[in-house]
Amino acid sequence: MSEVTRSLLQRWGASFRRGADFDSWGQLVEAIDEYQILARHLQKEAQAQHNNSEFTEEQKKTIGKIATCLELRSAALQSTQSREEFKLEDLKKLEPILKNILTYNKEFPFDVQPVPLRRILAPGEEENLEFEEDEEEGGAGAGSPDSFPARVPGTLLPRLPSEPGMTLLTIRIEKIGLKDAGQCIDPYITVSVKDLNGIDLTPVQDTPVASRKEDTYVHFNVDIELQKHVEKLTKGAAIFFEFKHYKPKKRFTSTKCFAFMEMDEIKPGPIVIELYKKPTDFKRKKLQLLTKKPLYLHLHQTLHKE
Repeated sequence: MSEVTRSLLQRWGASFRRGADFDSWGQLVEAIDEYQILARHLQKEAQAQHNNSEFTEEQKKTIGKIATCLELRSAALQSTQSREEFKLEDLKKLEPILKNILTYNKEFPFDVQPVPLRRILAPGEEENLEFEEDEEEGGAGAGSPDSFPARVPGTLLPRLPSEPGMTLLTIRIEKIGLKDAGQCIDPYITVSVKDLNGIDLTPVQDTPVASRKEDTYVHFNVDIELQKHVEKLTKGAAIFFEFKHYKPKKRFTSTKCFAFMEMDEIKPGPIVIELYKKPTDFKRKKLQLLTKKPLYLHLHQTLHKE
């Protein structure tokens, strides 16, 4: 075993143990983060094409299956239904397999398959890769959503503890209007709160994949809990909603459009906000409407005050 591979296995093992420790301590947000980061590293190695890898194709397949299990456990922790879908004790069975991957030759203990690695690009990064804007706008339809593995549910966070005199905000994302709504694969929305310089003021959250698509609407019906009391948000802050979907031809997740809500728009009840063309402009300097058609992001706000 080369020093590079030994170091790699040690890093994977340490990350696995950190995630499992967070999981056993009930620190679910930290566990989910650790699991997802490690799963992504394992997926990259499992699908690497370089010739200097010490892993055989069979070992790469096992590494990919471990990544799938990490995602399953991460999904179970985020599920509101049950945390028993893929148990911690099941996951812990994989630690010795990962540690001894170069000599492991038994049958994998769970009936899972490696999930194709999907590139999730930073805002604007996909602009350098995309040259088929007609696919984006006109929707050539790049295959059925049923032919691709489901994306792991999102990274939504629970409501903060209440404080006397302070206001918490719940935003329900109901639906988004798009002319090619039915052709979006694994659509989800990334929610962030930015200051005027585009700096994050709260943790970024991803919704689960949309619940359904109907005509010109993608339906979510999911609650986002703002991770800061409204009174503590800086002047000029805004809440951003980036609509993302998977592009199978290019094998990455792309931002299709975005919307934002400024502080003076925070008030109880329904609100519809306009959609803008990518790349996401967190500084709100050069905004271009996505379409002239009456298609919007539909939200409902609830304020909680002690």
